Amino acid sequence: MTESGAGGRDPIKVMVVDDHPMWRDAVARDLAESGFEVVATAGDGDQAVRRAKAAAPDVLVLDLNLPAKPGVQVCKEVVAANPALRVLVLSASGEHADVLEAVKSGATGYLLKSASTGELQDAVRRTAVGDPVFTPGLAGLVLGEYRRLASEPVPAQDTDEPKAPRLTDRETEVLRLVAKGLSYKQIAERLVISHRTVQNHVQNTLGKLQLHNRVELVRYAIERGLDDE
Repeated sequence: MTESGAGGRDPIKVMVVDDHPMWRDAVARDLAESGFEVVATAGDGDQAVRRAKAAAPDVLVLDLNLPAKPGVQVCKEVVAANPALRVLVLSASGEHADVLEAVKSGATGYLLKSASTGELQDAVRRTAVGDPVFTPGLAGLVLGEYRRLASEPVPAQDTDEPKAPRLTDRETEVLRLVAKGLSYKQIAERLVISHRTVQNHVQNTLGKLQLHNRVELVRYAIERGLDDE
């Protein structure tokens, strides 16, 4: 049984980046056997950037500790080249500084290597549809960092923006729940709408606000106090 992608037809395309060949091959094999399409693997940072651009995976499973170029730099470069790409960090480090640096670099999830195969598979599925995925205990840390960033002074250039994008009531409602850290599934259940409808609202909101990913969306919402409403 294949893991269907966002369109419900094609398998989710995954790329695995790790400098330990046995670990990299094991992760790639486990994902392939469970129905994901492993389109590439890489063992160092430079190779990862090149192959990610060529293979265009939906989800990049990325270790942070890489030769040639660190994982956070890889993350920045591949997301800049393809904003639709989701990055799930799979690391041995649970250090808060590493987690926050990864998120700031564009990662949408962070899983420790102690996770089970089933947890990894679930994380890849959820990452592919834009849900933030974090090892338990790290989600609160990341949300706290969003709040800290949002408390910093912001440039005043858009305060009198005459053409500020207008969101619908439902888009605003979804955005508020995203800022509170709810997954798309939880938002769908809360609002009694389908998972796909939630995804559509988020994509429309990203387009209107000219943002690229959920990380930027959450920061936008917190800056405007939507998470406290």
